[in-house]
Amino acid sequence: MTFEELRDKAHALPLKPGVYIMQNGASEVIYVGKAKALKNRVSQYFQDQSRHNEKTRAMVSQIDHFDVIVVQSEFEALVLECALIKRHQPRYNILLKDSKGFPYIRLSPGDYPRFSLAAKAEDDGARYFGPYGSRFASQGIIDALRQALRLPGCRRKFPRDIGKERPCLNFHMGVCDGYCRAEMDQSQYKHSIGQAVRLLEGRLDEVVDELSAEMELAAEELRFEKAAQLRDRIRSIQLLSTRQKAVAGSLADTDVVGYHRGEAKSCFVVLHYIGGELAAKDWELLTVPMEDEQTTVSTLAAQYYGGRGQLPRQILLPCDIDERLELARMLTEAVGRKVEVLTPQRGAKMELVKLANENAAEEVLRATTAEERRSKLTEALGALLGMEGQPHRIEAFDISNTGSSDIVASMTVHIDGRPLKRDYRHFKLKDMSHADDYASMEQVVERRFRRYLDGDEKFADRPDLLLMDGGAGQVRVAEEVLARLGLGDIPVYGMVGRIQEETHRFAIEFHRQQQAGHLKGSALDEIAGVGPSRKAQLLKAFKSVKAVKAATLEELAAVVPKNTAQAVYVHFHPAENQQRKDGAP
Repeated sequence: MTFEELRDKAHALPLKPGVYIMQNGASEVIYVGKAKALKNRVSQYFQDQSRHNEKTRAMVSQIDHFDVIVVQSEFEALVLECALIKRHQPRYNILLKDSKGFPYIRLSPGDYPRFSLAAKAEDDGARYFGPYGSRFASQGIIDALRQALRLPGCRRKFPRDIGKERPCLNFHMGVCDGYCRAEMDQSQYKHSIGQAVRLLEGRLDEVVDELSAEMELAAEELRFEKAAQLRDRIRSIQLLSTRQKAVAGSLADTDVVGYHRGEAKSCFVVLHYIGGELAAKDWELLTVPMEDEQTTVSTLAAQYYGGRGQLPRQILLPCDIDERLELARMLTEAVGRKVEVLTPQRGAKMELVKLANENAAEEVLRATTAEERRSKLTEALGALLGMEGQPHRIEAFDISNTGSSDIVASMTVHIDGRPLKRDYRHFKLKDMSHADDYASMEQVVERRFRRYLDGDEKFADRPDLLLMDGGAGQVRVAEEVLARLGLGDIPVYGMVGRIQEETHRFAIEFHRQQQAGHLKGSALDEIAGVGPSRKAQLLKAFKSVKAVKAATLEELAAVVPKNTAQAVYVHFHPAENQQRKDGAP
């Protein structure tokens, strides 16, 4: 269908609730959505495209045709949408990775069984526990079991690898009992696995009583280190039990949902509370969705809780959603008891929501790579400057000088926002009788791009953007040079932020090197006891060797130690020193 035909079909839809299913030319479902009024919602996709974000425009460009299913209520639309998203997994819908099902914890068969995650229980001789709330939370239970009972988490195979190598770092850190050691009592492995199984079955008291008896016996036998290890193991198991219940959802009083939309990623967080205490945290990172916050939270909450057999009594959301009552009804009917879905506005519950949002923001910050942040930065820079796309190669220029001497310039290069130091260049400006920033900038830009036009390999890459350290005057000078060389299509702007700091640092560094080169071999180097540090002190205070030579002994002693001052003064006034030795007045 053409775009106009799609628009006409959307305008002909009824003002009734329902679900719409967008499909591409291969009849693949690419997006599923719900609507209170199908005509109003679907028509929005085929109106002014400038109002859409990038992802929505991309999705609309792939729509070949769409279907709708009219239902009797918004509640039915919500339930149907959840089912269709779970079935088709459309590429443009925001999706939780765990929305396909709920994981099990698998205990493999054999003499040395291991715990792992499984998508479903199978008839393969292994034991299965669950299903649990999510892969992340279930993996957390496995990790907690290993830590509490000091079970191996390495890739070594038992009994094949027993005694072959030294224990790994986990043993030395005290998080594994080291079953790879030949001297280890291997029966302890089966005993610990048995305790883990009882914990997953909910028989906490049995395990705690058993470990408590072992701890008391160790204390009576004065094996205090062993007693302390057992005490720590009991504490870990008690925490594990609370966490397991929260993840299973059976005893959770309240779940608090948090959401944060970052530049490159977004995060959905659920904090599980039992008896008013935080017991577990579940979270998932996602690409930035095309939907707004309310729609995103509604969709993710429905995916997260839909189809579960056990749910908390209360769910707190970070923002109000249109389908809040429908979501509460759907979850209530699923578990056969009341499940409240609330959006707190103030008080203690609102503080819990803020905490969940902060956790989501922290996960996004940690997960977003420096490269992704740089990409977003250059994308924003291109948009700010009105460029058609984001600048790939940015070159920045800075001038540094002290009077008419040592006038130098630097060129730094950033590729997609990242410094490319191998392309940094220094320029020592020529034929400059006095400091002139405009003339200096003109010379360095012309030298750089003449070498580009001459085919110099060191200047072979053409920049997408030039940044000048300075104001409109420096920008104008650079534009004039580029126009003169036939390169007027390269945009030039004043320096910004982090790139400015890097370019200035590089220029100052070269400037100092040039100054150091001038000082090398100066008269101060001939004086015994005057090293680089003392020389630098003298030149900083007196500005030149000539001024050092003209200084009195008292003036020198005010800058450097007395013996150094004496050596410098004597070096420059040998006649006076000889007169003192001869006893002349």
